[in-house]
Formats: sequence, structure tokens, C-alpha cells
Amino acid sequence: MLRNRWVLGLLVITLGIKFGDGWAAEPKEPTKVTEDEATPSDKAAEKSDAAKDEEYYELYRVFSETMFQVEQNYVKKVDRRKLMEAAIRGVLEELDPYSNFISPEEIDRFKTSVESQFGGIGIQITHENGELKVLSPIVGSPAYLAGLEAGDTIVQVDGTDTEGLALDEAVKKLKGEPGTSVKLAVLHARTGRRETLTIERKIIEVETVLGDARGDDDSWQFMLDPEKKIGYIRLTSFSRSTAQDLENALKKLKHEGVKGLVLDLRFNPGGLLKSAIDVADLFIAEGRIVSTKGRNTIERPVEARKPGTFEGFPVAVLVNRYSASASEIVSACLQDHKRAIVVGERTWGKGSVQNVIELEEGASALKLTTAAYMRPNGHNIHRFPDSKETDEWGVMPDKGYELKLPDSELGDLVRTRRDRDLLLVSHSPGIKRDEDSKDAEASKDVSQGKDAAKKPLKVPPGAHSPADPPKKFVDRQLKKAVEYLLERQQVAQAKVDSK
Repeated sequence: MLRNRWVLGLLVITLGIKFGDGWAAEPKEPTKVTEDEATPSDKAAEKSDAAKDEEYYELYRVFSETMFQVEQNYVKKVDRRKLMEAAIRGVLEELDPYSNFISPEEIDRFKTSVESQFGGIGIQITHENGELKVLSPIVGSPAYLAGLEAGDTIVQVDGTDTEGLALDEAVKKLKGEPGTSVKLAVLHARTGRRETLTIERKIIEVETVLGDARGDDDSWQFMLDPEKKIGYIRLTSFSRSTAQDLENALKKLKHEGVKGLVLDLRFNPGGLLKSAIDVADLFIAEGRIVSTKGRNTIERPVEARKPGTFEGFPVAVLVNRYSASASEIVSACLQDHKRAIVVGERTWGKGSVQNVIELEEGASALKLTTAAYMRPNGHNIHRFPDSKETDEWGVMPDKGYELKLPDSELGDLVRTRRDRDLLLVSHSPGIKRDEDSKDAEASKDVSQGKDAAKKPLKVPPGAHSPADPPKKFVDRQLKKAVEYLLERQQVAQAKVDSK
């Protein structure tokens, strides 16, 4: 009986896969063909379809019987859902490295990575010697405004002691619906003072557009060299807000008289296709940005639009072996249109597009590769499993600007950038701190109100331990990009002087 239920269930799945495309189609009047009118080719096609249906049935029958035997006779009792999820993952692993199944346990984290926003207090945390420590407050977040600083110890969350509390559990307790509150008992690192804070959660938007250093107000400064007017913008991923935030940064640089820009896409794994298109569109006025083509779709070229284009200054794009997908779309587009030179090393080589399909009414999801994209010149970007170093894939730096960093230097670069992302000492504006207070459980309410909770806040990405003052590090790839921009300045000035 049980086995029959398995077979019946799998037959339903089979029919869904076989005829699923027709469910959303407009119903059509069937063409009536008599047996006498049917051609040999029609009969062969019908026979072929029948054979395929039989093959589907047989394959799913084998699968259902296997599942039945495992569930009934395996030496230990097994979880049916885990078996099914493992089977789904096994199917997707046969396709490519980028198609996968997102389980209900993973769906919230996946949505956060895609949407780049979540409900919380805006804080990065870690475990250190069994204690829950603050890595860095988020600029402008509820935690930042409450006066939390790097190194502070969170002793309790809503009355629960954090000693021995798993990091994932702590994160779950701190996150929540915007407008709700969380109560923290905090031991401040600088003063040794303990206080209780009631902090209202807000929508925290992960910041993907970063500068080189922070200003006095903790905001990012995008002018790398104020004297030479060289700007610097780093994109950590491509989220829904990346293009708009980049546009705002470019407007600020334009107002400050920028004469050259470094666009840093190193370690950027990609993100949303639309975000990449919008970012590229900020730099080119016309022409193709990218084209995509899938098995069931025609080729779709995407063209640039003139309004909103930032022109009049040279651009150098920094990439490395970890720049992938959307990063490659942008760097290839700017390179093909001669809008920028590419500096660094060959990129990862991911030229495929994944579509996210909701399953179980949104409780889980399927990320499936549905299309491939080509750069404006029509060349390939994707690195296939059998691709060689001599094959065409990825985005290559411009001639004379290839500079591959050894692993040791790459590690120094990561650490240096990480340290710049963190706020080791928060300014905590608007918070009056009574350092001499003898009240060990001083209580403070820093609720911002329900309307404020709806407004997104910008967040530096990642979660890293506060580091010692960074040692002097020379970013050779950045230096090479700046040298190019200064050369272009000299050439432009020479032309002006000769007139």
C-alpha cells in the first residue's frame, strides 16, 4: 500500500514535469486528424512520445521503489523530507554548480542575501572566549545610536544569558520584525560599565557601495586623492539598491570635481542581473550592455540609455579572480565600449543567469540556470568545466595592466579592506553617556518609533573581528589604476595647453 502511494505521488510529479508548461498556456482547439489522414511521420512522433512517457514512468518507478526500500528497511529510521531534499540536490548537482535547492531552513538567509535587507538593530557580532562580542555597529543603525561600540560584550538578550549561546541563535534573537524591540544587557569595553538597553528594530539595508575611508561623521568618503581629484568606489555585490547608491556617490564626486575614478569590483561575487545592467548604464550613453539567451527564450539584447550617464572623466575597473557574474557584465561592458580600462587579473568566468522559482508557497526555492549572457562584442564569458586557460572565458585585464597578486598579498588586501569597513570606535551621536554612573543596571530606551522603523538604513557588509591598527599596506593593483588615471589627466592637460 505504501509503495503504491509512492508510485502515485511520483506519477503526479511526472505529469507535472511533462505537461507543466501547458498549464499557463491559453487553451487551443485541438486539430482533428483521422487515422487515414495521419502521416507516417505523425505516427512516428506519437510512438516516440508514448515511448518517452513510458520511460518517464519507469524511471520514476525505480526512484519511488528506492525511496520506499530506504524508508522501510534501512538500518536506522530516516527522515523522509531529508531524503527528498537530498534527491533534489542530487538532480541539480548534475546540471551545474549554480543551480541549487534552498530549503526552508536556508530561505531567510537566501532572501537576505538577495534583497540585502532585514529587520534588526544593525550590529555585527562574533564569539570571543565564549562571550558574545560586538564587532562593529552599523552607521546610523539603532545599535549605533544606542552607543554600542566594537568590543562591547552582550551579556543578555531578552533575559537570556549569552554565555554558551550559539552565534546563529544569537543572530535570530537580535533579528526580528521592524517596530518590535529587543532588550540587551551590555558590558562596555572602554568603561567596564554595564547597562540595559531597549532597542527598537528597523529595516537594515546592507550597504554595497563603499568608499576608501570614513569621514568624521563615519560616512564613506569617495574621493581617494582630493588634490588630484581621483575618486574611489568599491561595490561589494549587486543588490536592488546598488545602482541608486552608486548614482548618489557619483553625483557627490561630480560635485567635488572628480577627474578620474577607480571602480573596485574585486571579490565581488555578483548579484542581480538588473542591478548590473543599471550600473553599467550609468557609464555608457549608447550601445549594447549585455545580451541573454536561454533554451526557451530568444536572445534579448539590453541597450544603454543616454539620460543619467556620467561622462567626462576616465575610469579604471579593478577585478581579480573572485570577481564574478554581475561584476563581469559591468567590467566587460565598460571595456568593450572603451569607457574604462580593466586592471588586475582574469575574472572568475560565470556567464550564466539563475532564475529563482518559489516552491511550497515560498517556504523553499529552486535556483535554476535558465540563460547565458554574452558581452557586448559577442564573446563568451562563461568558464565551462572543461575550459582551459588558453580558452576564451572571463574578463581579461587590458594589455599592460594585468597584475596578479600572490596569496600572501591578497590576504593583506582582504584584511586592510576589512579593517576599513568596521567602526572600531563609534561616535554614537545624540547619546549622552554618563561614564561616572554607579548604577550597574542603568536602563535606557532608544526606540525610534514605528515610522522610523520603515526607513532602510545602510550597512557595511561582512562580520569580522576588530583588528589591531593595520600595518602599512600598498595596494599595487589600486596604485596601477591610479597611475593610469593620472597619465590620462596629463594627456588631457597637454591638449588644453597646446591650444
